[in-house]
This record gives sequence, C-alpha cells and structure tokens, in this order.
Amino acid sequence: MKHEFPHVADGNVVYVRRVAMDSLPDEVRQQAPGLESLYAVHGIDGERLALVRDRQLAFFLARQNELTPVSVH
Repeated sequence: MKHEFPHVADGNVVYVRRVAMDSLPDEVRQQAPGLESLYAVHGIDGERLALVRDRQLAFFLARQNELTPVSVH
C-alpha cells in the first residue's frame, strides 16, 4: 500500500502517535465508527501526513514510503 506523502526532510523520520477520537473533527470520526483512537503519522515539522486505524499499519505505511517511523507517546 503506497501512499504519497508530501516531501519529508531530515533523514525521512516520521513520528507515530495515538490520537483519541474525541480530539478529531466530526467528519473523521464518522469515517471510523466504533474506534476509540487512530494513529497519526507526522512529519518532523509536526504536519499530520496520515491517519490510520492502528499502530502497526502506521509503521508499515511509513516503511513502505521509505520513511523511518518513531513512536511518540
């Protein structure tokens, strides 16, 4: 599953973090019924590049795009 990320600088590091559903806009929550959280992939500048259903998928997506994922708590 290749996803085109915007240009990511600084060694291609991206950050993966859990995001509570109640902190997301209504249109995002409506697309993920029944979930308590999603996982966000962020660029080094903090820009959110993707939202996915679980941590494993976030890491897989980053690696498929030749990025180095780092977990953020």
